[in-house]
Amino acid sequence: MAKFLTQEQEERIVEAISQAEEATSGEIRIHIEKNCKAESPIERAKEVFAELNMHETEFRNGVIVYIAWKDKKVAIWGDEGIHTKVGQQFWEEELKLILKYFKAGDYETGLSEVALQIGQKLKENFPYEQKGATNELSDDISYNPEDKESDA
Repeated sequence: MAKFLTQEQEERIVEAISQAEEATSGEIRIHIEKNCKAESPIERAKEVFAELNMHETEFRNGVIVYIAWKDKKVAIWGDEGIHTKVGQQFWEEELKLILKYFKAGDYETGLSEVALQIGQKLKENFPYEQKGATNELSDDISYNPEDKESDA
C-alpha cells in the first residue's frame, strides 16, 4: 500500500496525540484515507467521527483530524462540548496551520503541531486533574480499511 506516513512518523504523531491528551478528558483522533468518500471533507469527517464513536465521550469533547491524502482534502471537526468553548475561528486557524505544513510536504509536523495545539485547548477547557485518568478512545491513527484491502 502506498503510505501517507512512514511507521516512524506515525509513531511520533501518536506520541504527540498521547502528550496532547495528557491532562485532559478530551480525545483527539486522526483518520487517514486515500479518497474522500463524501461530498466534502467536513461531511466525511463527521461520518468517521460517528463511526469511531467519538460522540460518546463524557463531555462531548472529541476532535477528529481527517485527511484524504490522494484527494488533498483535510478537515477538523470538534464535538459540541469543545466547539462551544473554542468557536469556529479556532478550527479555521488549525486548518491553516496544518495546510501550511502539508504544502511543504511535512505531514508529520503538521499533524503533530495541530494535535498539540488542540490538546492545549482541551486542557484549558476540560482539565483532568487525576493521574492515570481513563483514555476513552485509542490514540492510534485510524485508516479506512478499504484502502488496505484495495492495495494488498
